[in-house]
Amino acid sequence: MLSIDDIRARLPHRYPFLMVDRVVELEEGNSIVALKNVTVNEPFFQGHYPQLPIMPGVLILEAMAQVGGLAVGGAGEDMVPLLAAVEKARFKRMVRPGDQLVIAAQVVANRSGIVKVEAEAKVEQVVCATAQLTFMLVQRGDVEKRG
Repeated sequence: MLSIDDIRARLPHRYPFLMVDRVVELEEGNSIVALKNVTVNEPFFQGHYPQLPIMPGVLILEAMAQVGGLAVGGAGEDMVPLLAAVEKARFKRMVRPGDQLVIAAQVVANRSGIVKVEAEAKVEQVVCATAQLTFMLVQRGDVEKRG
């Protein structure tokens, strides 16, 4: 549904920090399903851990946050969803090179520019991580001024 070019137009992240490869389902402002292909060439695998490469949980969470930000979307080009809180984060399975993360996010509340999202990451239909993410919508100009 969204190619990497579409994703790059919507997210400010770039290599090596862009953690979304493709969006396969999107109902902006409501729900999303996206993919992150995990390859042995990821720079973090050089040190985490060389003998047993495991994707760091914080980067799984970052991928979930980027997908959640895409789900929030719809605020228009003038607004940017910034991650404000992470709650109930749980890591249940290792993510290794060759895995494909399937990340689903659902907007559960949207009040006065504060948006709550429930996110889940799976590999081969097995849950790897879950979290509740809170985003604050801010004016793009305000973000650029603080840059």
